Amino acid sequence: MKKITSKENTIYKETRKLSTKKGRDESGLYLVEGENMIREACNHGIPLRHIFLRDKGGGHPEFVFTKPGKAPGVPIYLLEYGLFDQLAQTETSQGVLGVAKKPVMPKTIPNQGNVLILDRLQDPGNIGTLIRTAEAAGYQGVVVVKGTADVFSPKVVRATAGSLFRVPLFHFSDREELLEALRKSGKKMVVTDLKAKTSYYQQDLRKNIALVIGNEGNGVDPYFSEHGDVRIKIPMKGKVDSLNAAVAAGILMYESMRR
Repeated sequence: MKKITSKENTIYKETRKLSTKKGRDESGLYLVEGENMIREACNHGIPLRHIFLRDKGGGHPEFVFTKPGKAPGVPIYLLEYGLFDQLAQTETSQGVLGVAKKPVMPKTIPNQGNVLILDRLQDPGNIGTLIRTAEAAGYQGVVVVKGTADVFSPKVVRATAGSLFRVPLFHFSDREELLEALRKSGKKMVVTDLKAKTSYYQQDLRKNIALVIGNEGNGVDPYFSEHGDVRIKIPMKGKVDSLNAAVAAGILMYESMRR
């Protein structure tokens, strides 16, 4: 195990850049922090470039020392306390952090099953929760539309609690291209609309749907509303006129499981 003691170390300097979207985009890498997340990444075959351990930071994951087969060939570096804390993205870090390779996000939507479309969402907590809920509800993938915050930011990665490693991700910069891919896959595009006349439980959301969840402040892109196959609403009482994006999506995704 090599020890890094200088902030001028090349590997250390390159890793620090991964705290920014530009650094992640340019390198094709992202940060994975915490013992459980590192284990999840290893167990699901996520390519790891490095693993960093904090020196004098308490206990370290057992697999690093007693189960090297969990992460074959991954270099492990011991960082001085101060250097590690500059890499860590949490206030109370467990003292272990990995650098993972981003997966390729294809543009071919699966023919079977439901998919979730993230339309320009910005809150990392919402995005991570949506990906996690999509897995729990049996969705076959998550489509990331251009304008959505980086799904590989440290906050999103943590919020997914490992689902990021298991849920297929797709990325589209062009709305027309996405619409064509959905049509080819036989998906029915379902759009949430406060002005819709139909409540979600009056529609069949069981299979082959593409559920669009819009931006937290502005809702669904008018293009998707115009081309959507179904417009639905979640009935609300009192003076509430909207729900948190992740909460609304959870209600709608679990409707398919309920039925």
